Order: sequence, then C-alpha cells, then structure tokens
Amino acid sequence: MAGEKLLSLPANRRIAVGLLANLLSSICIVFLNKWIYLHYGFPNMTLTLVHFAVTWLGLYGCQKMDVFSPKRLPLRRIGWLALSFCGFVAFTNLSLQNNSVGTYQLAKAMTTPVIIFIQTAFYNKTFSTKIQLTLVPITLGVILNSYYDVRFNVPGTLFATLGVLVTSLYQVWVGAKQHELQVNSMQLLYYQAPLSSGFLLIIIPFFEPLGGDGGIFGPWSLPALLTVFFSGVVAFLVNLSIYWIIGNTSAVTYNMFGHFKFCLTLVGGYVLFQDPLSFNQALGILCTLVGILSYTHIKLAEIEEGKSRLAQRP
Repeated sequence: MAGEKLLSLPANRRIAVGLLANLLSSICIVFLNKWIYLHYGFPNMTLTLVHFAVTWLGLYGCQKMDVFSPKRLPLRRIGWLALSFCGFVAFTNLSLQNNSVGTYQLAKAMTTPVIIFIQTAFYNKTFSTKIQLTLVPITLGVILNSYYDVRFNVPGTLFATLGVLVTSLYQVWVGAKQHELQVNSMQLLYYQAPLSSGFLLIIIPFFEPLGGDGGIFGPWSLPALLTVFFSGVVAFLVNLSIYWIIGNTSAVTYNMFGHFKFCLTLVGGYVLFQDPLSFNQALGILCTLVGILSYTHIKLAEIEEGKSRLAQRP
C-alpha cells in the first residue's frame, strides 16, 4: 500500500516526501483555482465546500482500500476544529474582499508569530531565540512584497485580525488534536472534512448566492464542473499533506513552508500569467527565502543536538 511504503521510509525522507507533495499540490491548486475564478467565476466558499466533500470521498475510498483504518472519534472533540476551519475560510475571504492583496498578504504573514505565541502561552512549547530571529527576514520579505499595496480600513483590519487569530488556532489544533486523540492525519481528516462541509453549508448562503449566475446551483457548463471536480482532487492531496506535515513536524514549520510556497507562487504567476514582478518584490522573495533557509538550518541543527543528548544519556 502507498501508506505503508511511506511509513517504511526514514523519518527525514517521509517529511521530505510530505513537503514535496504539499508543495506541488498547493502550487497546482493556486493556479487551478485562479483559472476557475477567471474563466468560470465559480464562487470561492462553494469551491472550498466542493474541496472538502471530494476530500472526504477520497478518504472514504482510501479506507475501503485499507490504506488506513478509521478510528471512532466523538464529534464534540473535533467540533471546534471543524468550526475553526469555517471561520478561517470565512474571515480570510472577507479579509481579501475588504483589503488590498498587499494588506491581505501582510496580515497572513502574522500567522507565524501568533502561532508561536499560542504554543508558548497555552501549550508550554519553547522556541529558541535563533528560531524567533528567522521571522525578521521573512516578515521583511512580505513587507517588501506588499509595501506599495498596503492600505488599511476599519472593516478590513477587523477581518484580517480575526482571520489571523482563527487561522493560527486552526493550525495549532490540527497538530494538537492528532496527538491528543492519538490519530494520524487521515483518521482526523476523515471526521473533520464532512463536519466542516456541514458547517460551510450553513455559512455559504450568508456570503454567496445559491441560484442564478454565479450561484452553486447556477447553470454551469460541463468543462466548468469537470475543472472544479479536478481541483477537488488536487485539494484532497493539499488537505491531506497539510494535516500530515503539521502532525509530523509542527504548525510553525508548516507556516515557514507556506512562505516558501508564496514565493514560488509569485514567481509562477510572473512566468505563467505575466503578472508584474517589481524589484522590491524580487528583493522580498530573496529575504523570505533567507529566513526560511535559516529556519531550516537551525531547526535541523536543534533536532540533531536533541538526538545527541538522548544518545549520551545512560
């Protein structure tokens, strides 16, 4: 089985495979979704609902093929996780809707320090000064990328702040719930995906039309429906790899990797869609990459140091 082959690999290789799968699927989903929005005008939150529905179908097929064994979980134990996902989708969409792209990206970059604060204050996790200092070039890089497009307003700032807080909680809980409930990424997502879909069904009518042009039950062409379904298949890989990465590394590591994907997305937009890329943005990408590489180097050194200490114990 694919799952058994992955588990048989050494830990570092498993993490590398998970990061690579997330990298390829995440970049693919960004450009695929952009194509869907530009050419079909499919509603954003409804597309997310489709993604989670297809994710659950994919997991259902995996468990039928014995890739993993579902573990019975009380829904109340993952209710807040599923609800936080809906809040994350709603508030980030509202942030993008009420802010410029630059302000949206700048707010999104604040997720990493907020995650560090939450884990330090409520989960007794510690982060070395070196790790915290890697946030400086990353934040500077994001500021350089979005400097000329940053504009603040009251509703936009409110939605951006709520989006950062809820997104941070969601990512922390993804890792915490896997350890707390003693489940793997597939077992947790198998329950969370349909529960989040149910919550989204309740939320969507407040933000998006249900019928007519642009509505979920609107007159969509066959190519549009096939493209949306294919994006759901890619989203299955994205969601699964997110849960796997956070469960096997940490929410902070996943966020650092997210900054790297953001840089690649900017470069990909410049190459594939001829999106403008200024000197400041190129410098910002370089600063962000320096921060990410520094974090990776320091994190690996700390892991090796921890292993050495364990080996020296009698």
